[in-house]
Amino acid sequence: QAFESELGAQAPLGFYDPLGFLDRADQETFDRLRYVELKHGRISQLAFVGNLFTRAGNHLPGDINYEGQSFASFPNGLAAINGPDSISSSGLLQIFAFIAFLEIRVMTDVTGDSEFRGDFRNGFDFGWDKQTEEWKMQKRAVELNQGRAAMMGILGLMVHEQIGGTFPIVGAM
Repeated sequence: QAFESELGAQAPLGFYDPLGFLDRADQETFDRLRYVELKHGRISQLAFVGNLFTRAGNHLPGDINYEGQSFASFPNGLAAINGPDSISSSGLLQIFAFIAFLEIRVMTDVTGDSEFRGDFRNGFDFGWDKQTEEWKMQKRAVELNQGRAAMMGILGLMVHEQIGGTFPIVGAM
């Protein structure tokens, strides 16, 4: 395997590619797949924390539309986008348009100075450049693993939501 020493191949699994996606892959393909994994991990972290946050009863203040419906008036989880009390189609369209804007204009390497695919600092340092290479690799590995855990976590929350019942920490689904 050509990618056994790459970032993310760490204990306890080491290099894990059970379906053989990387058997005939080159470095460019691997980098693209790693970038996609990183992006999905970041989105999953937001989804997981957002799911727990709203299930705890926290919602944005104010109304979501001009009809006076508050953010709290919509259900949590998948029911917010699919069901009798879900957000309207025009509201979902606005959400998707905002996500598209973020994808095209914000979550990109604007300056061309990124150290790796997925590095979207775009001129804002936050102390990253002052750190050692070992520290940077460790932080990138932590983010990758947290993203992997969040992908499994949000998948579990969505499955449990469809099953129904009460679960520890989350409560009634």
